[in-house]
Amino acid sequence: MSVLIEILISVSIVSLISLIGAFLLFFDKKFVNSILFTFVSFATGAMLGAAFLDLLPEAIESGASRYVFAYTLSGVVAFFALERILQWHHYHGRKDAHPFTYLNLIGDGIHNFTDGVAISIAFLIDVHVGIATTIAIIFHEIPQEISDFGILIYGGLSNHQALLYNFLSALTAVLGALVAYYLSFYIESLTAILASFTAGGFIYIATADLVPELHKERNLRKSIAQLILFIGGIIVIWLVALVFR
Repeated sequence: MSVLIEILISVSIVSLISLIGAFLLFFDKKFVNSILFTFVSFATGAMLGAAFLDLLPEAIESGASRYVFAYTLSGVVAFFALERILQWHHYHGRKDAHPFTYLNLIGDGIHNFTDGVAISIAFLIDVHVGIATTIAIIFHEIPQEISDFGILIYGGLSNHQALLYNFLSALTAVLGALVAYYLSFYIESLTAILASFTAGGFIYIATADLVPELHKERNLRKSIAQLILFIGGIIVIWLVALVFR
């Protein structure tokens, strides 16, 4: 199977995750919150695992080790700037006014584009890195898409409109994957640059958006479960790296 086909399959799966918001229509709020609890905890560990155990080591091994951490820092700064400019706060359950509905779609489009870039670059590095990155993104996307669907409905869109617009926003992942794939043939060290940049983005999302959500839990039993799921996310990425390396 060619690398491009592997990339397109992965980004297509990630894009289809946008339709998971429809499940909000069939389950009560308590059940949805329990799903968010599980996936946010796991996603935090998975994203950090992908950043530190796959993307950064591979970027260093690619020969651009002198600038890897500068590129990583630029990824952190860029994601911070995007979040501030677009008021892009995941998992907070904010009920903003109607204009935020479209601002949210724009922000998600940019975010999904970078997800596509991340998947493409990861597969260009190695198939195991691609699979690990895809897993991390999927578990990050599930709670985000459930939250986004709720925001779009609150903003005044019908159920069908919310699903359609959210899916169209998710398709920017395919565009990001194709742009990164074809640019990699023309720009030297692009893989190392974007892998480091993506790692910075993962680190920012995990520590700035997801970890604060985990800290809101005060129940000891649930906090222990969070820790187990967090570590589980890291272990899954590590095992994927071992199996496919």
